[in-house]
Amino acid sequence: MATSSFISSQPSFQISISKQKKASTKILAVMIPQTSKPSTTGSVKSGMTMTEKMFARASERTQLSPGENVWVNVDVLMTHDGLGPGAIGVFKKEFGDNAKVWDRERVVLVPDHYIFTSDERANRNVGILRDFANEQTIKYFYDITDRSNFKANPDYKGVCHIALAQEGHCRPGEILVGTDSHTCTAGAFGQFATGIGSTDAGFVLGTGKLLLKVPPTLRFVLDGEMPDYLLAKDLILQIIGEISVAGATYKAMEFVGTTVESLSMEERMTLCNMVVEAGGKNGIVPADATTFAYLEDKTSLSYEPVYSDAQAGYLAEYRIDVTKLEPLVAKPHSPDNRCLARECKDVKLDRVYIGSCTGGKTEDFIAAARVLLASGDKVKVPTFIVPATQKVWMDLYTLPVPGSGGKTCSQIFEQAGCDSPRSPTCGACVGGPLDTYARMNEPQVCLSTTNRNFPGRMGHKEGQIYLASPYTAAASALTGFVTDPREFLH
Repeated sequence: MATSSFISSQPSFQISISKQKKASTKILAVMIPQTSKPSTTGSVKSGMTMTEKMFARASERTQLSPGENVWVNVDVLMTHDGLGPGAIGVFKKEFGDNAKVWDRERVVLVPDHYIFTSDERANRNVGILRDFANEQTIKYFYDITDRSNFKANPDYKGVCHIALAQEGHCRPGEILVGTDSHTCTAGAFGQFATGIGSTDAGFVLGTGKLLLKVPPTLRFVLDGEMPDYLLAKDLILQIIGEISVAGATYKAMEFVGTTVESLSMEERMTLCNMVVEAGGKNGIVPADATTFAYLEDKTSLSYEPVYSDAQAGYLAEYRIDVTKLEPLVAKPHSPDNRCLARECKDVKLDRVYIGSCTGGKTEDFIAAARVLLASGDKVKVPTFIVPATQKVWMDLYTLPVPGSGGKTCSQIFEQAGCDSPRSPTCGACVGGPLDTYARMNEPQVCLSTTNRNFPGRMGHKEGQIYLASPYTAAASALTGFVTDPREFLH
């Protein structure tokens, strides 16, 4: 086994990498962590990773290796207003106007991209989803009809990746595909989840199958107690900065270790959400007691988790001591343009944005509120609050922030001078001219909890976007400059 070490730009941090050849030792049972539920996948011929096992089970094969092309049976297909109409068009063209989807209970339609707009074409997209749902009697269509008040739409959820988890569509061991690149978020539940295009989605609608190549796996072992000034966003920015935006191209990224085991489900979702920013095919975290507890009131369907074998082969293994990490940002214009937050303290900001599938979950806002509460001051720049889903929006107004004496996030945000929480949507993260709230219409500098900082991502093509955790976002809002959150948390 060849071993090498790379020293990151952080003087206190070291990451070690090991490369392995594919193991060929035969074993007789699936490896299971001590605290996990038993798996009943049966015997296998040789060691496989979690992703390889899920492909094998979904293709009814006993053994698979990276590089093989197989037809997999899809468990859940998600599409939204952005690409759903195209997928529906492909489905009708290839299977006929009167064709029926392969399983009306495995298709999930989630309007979320361009919702709160008067643009007729955007509204038409939601209408196409609605017509299709009625025509096919789709069980899970999270519709919105009154755009003037999202709360008047009990079925409307918000950002698809968070809604999938909250509504119980994410289950260990399953295959979930969606017409959005951040579908990989669901890998936090120990399942294979990846984004696909409209053509593939149209084929899945008709057959429930998809031709996929088995990806090799990169293994990331994160150990050590998580410092109280770090969040999962810092972890994934560190990893992307280390391997680059192309470092995991068509590879599975498997996250294990004591740090990962200590993360909540929402933090695991953040970790898996941004694997696509490294080119990853999917991200995955082994299901454990935390996963099972989250799912208890989310789904009544049975599921069967799988785990990587001890003899599984990995393309490379990265070991990270998280106790040596510091708060990070990704500077314009790439998610791998990593830098310590404290080294960007002279970067003056025009705005801060807290939201999206990456940084708009309940725990993200609680984290931001903690920093604002610790300071007690007002924000220095416009600070936009965009919850991912309707449930998150409700949490902001009802859940007390720990250590606040009973105050909610919304109360803390209001006292700090933040903008009022807006309607749950993808919002400015998708950068289009339709959903105009918080969109950059001029070349400003924004620090954001979102996932991409390419030119034009949040509006103006000359805008500067710094990616960071909710901790760093709140700290930076308080000073008007990129700020290490330790200035307020300690």
